[in-house]
Amino acid sequence: MLKHVPLFADLDRKELQQISNSMQERRVAAGDVVLSQGAGGAGFFVIDEGQAEVTVDGEDRGTIGPGDYFGEIALLTGSDRTATVTAVTDMLCYGMTTWDFKPLVESNSAIAWKLLTAMAEKLR
Repeated sequence: MLKHVPLFADLDRKELQQISNSMQERRVAAGDVVLSQGAGGAGFFVIDEGQAEVTVDGEDRGTIGPGDYFGEIALLTGSDRTATVTAVTDMLCYGMTTWDFKPLVESNSAIAWKLLTAMAEKLR
């Protein structure tokens, strides 16, 4: 699944396995808030199944689904959440915390560079 996520598309099989080993399954029920804008954040999530609505300052910013990811800004900066993500349907996500992510990229410059490039493209 990770190979189809744009953020991880340039990673090779070994690098994808390292990312996968650092992620934990998380199930979310329809209607549950996954992240709240302004709350502290330490997790990054990839959606495997289901749909979620993204809002910023109460305004709809769209729907995300399988292969989409969220929480990457807090993962990198430790800053507060920039959006609220609410499950529209039951969801299966895989998440990674800052304390799992940081050692991974510190020990593997190839992964760090590829992820940095992918995130810069998304922000662009």
